[in-house]
Amino acid sequence: MAGIVHEGSCHCRAIGFRYHAAHDPGSWSVRACQCSFCRTHAAATTSDPQASLEFEAERPSLLNKYRFARRTADFLVCGQCGVYIGAMIQTARGRFGIINVHALSPIPAEVATPVAIEYGAESLEQRIARREQRWSPVIGTGI
Repeated sequence: MAGIVHEGSCHCRAIGFRYHAAHDPGSWSVRACQCSFCRTHAAATTSDPQASLEFEAERPSLLNKYRFARRTADFLVCGQCGVYIGAMIQTARGRFGIINVHALSPIPAEVATPVAIEYGAESLEQRIARREQRWSPVIGTGI
């Protein structure tokens, strides 16, 4: 996977990530999911199947993994400062993830304005398939 590595973390730096981008930030697809979790965290997420993603926990005891009712993915939230850094799903095809661009440091100036997206009508199978197709492969064993 070629490209520039973008780093991000929660506010207190207990948990973070390295996003090995395949494209310039100006071409990233940035989404604003309309579920109550993402809205209350003001999340703006991105992923790219041509990129790769490494999550890390400097202080593993502070990593909280939140799961919605369907329990398909872990939403990674710092137990100390409360920042949502991204999410990860484990499937038969591997691990895939997204990042919250608001957790990048610095946030690239050219990152697009998030587009509102609604996923509520997806079936369980559609949700998993979308994530396998559109999310970034997760590498490493940091989390």
